[in-house]
Amino acid sequence: MQFSERKNTTRWIIIFASFLIISLILWNTYTFFQIFKNEERLKMNLWANAQKTLINAGENTDVELPLQIFSNNTSIPIILTEHDSIINTVNIDEEIVIHEQNAAAFLFDLKNENDPIVIEYVPGKFQKLYYGNSALLNKLKYYPIALLLIIVLFAALVYYFYRSTKIATQNKLWAGMAKETAHQIGTPLSSLIGWVEILKADNVEESTTLEIEKDIDRLLTITDRFSKIGSEPILENKDIVEETIQSYNYLQSRFSKQVTFTYKGPEAPIYVMLNPTLHSWTIENLVKNAIDAMKGRGQLALEIQQENHSVKINVSDSGNGIQKNQFKSVFEPGYTTKKRGWGLGLSLTKRIVEEYHKGAIKVLHSEVGKGTTMQISYKVK
Repeated sequence: MQFSERKNTTRWIIIFASFLIISLILWNTYTFFQIFKNEERLKMNLWANAQKTLINAGENTDVELPLQIFSNNTSIPIILTEHDSIINTVNIDEEIVIHEQNAAAFLFDLKNENDPIVIEYVPGKFQKLYYGNSALLNKLKYYPIALLLIIVLFAALVYYFYRSTKIATQNKLWAGMAKETAHQIGTPLSSLIGWVEILKADNVEESTTLEIEKDIDRLLTITDRFSKIGSEPILENKDIVEETIQSYNYLQSRFSKQVTFTYKGPEAPIYVMLNPTLHSWTIENLVKNAIDAMKGRGQLALEIQQENHSVKINVSDSGNGIQKNQFKSVFEPGYTTKKRGWGLGLSLTKRIVEEYHKGAIKVLHSEVGKGTTMQISYKVK
């Protein structure tokens, strides 16, 4: 507990320090912006005085300094007006100047950027100098935004790395727990197999021991599934029709008679690179998910179709259906409509189909209140 509290305290200290650093950078940037803005205002005042000097210059007036002030301004855009008419422009694109509407729009923008400087070149006669921010000042203005974007991207990268590491650790934990569960189940299973042999020796009714053996085989299959979690499965060239029917028939015998099971598919074998244990798990998850959607009562159909170089398995139910905007969400870990359950069934199925068998799984069709069809497809060898 102390370690956890210390870890949280350290995290908050880092967050506060980061926020303080960002605030200082933004404050300094704003300060520099204001300093440069004031300096440009002073330059424009000098430019206005130079303009006044040139207007009132006589034959003996030294205009070298005003002309030098004009030539030194190479970055600040200027529009000079008199009686609201533009009489001069500086550092403005010629394409803007020659079009009256564009020039008026540009002047409007300058009016919003800075207050004009009024030049009274003779008593009662005025010119107004409108100016915008230089390219350097504009860059400095957008610098805090760029900085914030970089910080946000960096924070997102750190979060993604932290989350990925956490998920990877959790996956290793779950894989370890699954393997340990498989190991623990193995001991009582061995004992049960021994007891079945004793029952056979005592001439117990064969149908009884046969059903027990089926359930033991199923437990062995489940144990094998758990032991494969976290490991690369071995794929074999198997008849997918036979493998699917075996799992489907077993589930049919174990569920309520209120669920009507139907099957439609080819009689000829279709060979696919499969891991039989994981494929059985896939069919079981889809069938159980369909029965849950029907709340244990309704029509459940399994159909196998061969199309060119692929085989498709459709599992249809007459349940509540899925809204179209949730077709992808149903495969995300944690998604469930049940009061109890972790929402891992379809997520695990997607991983088995797409990552281990290089197949595809999707919601083929669904209508709210009428039912859903899930489809998995594999390449035929």
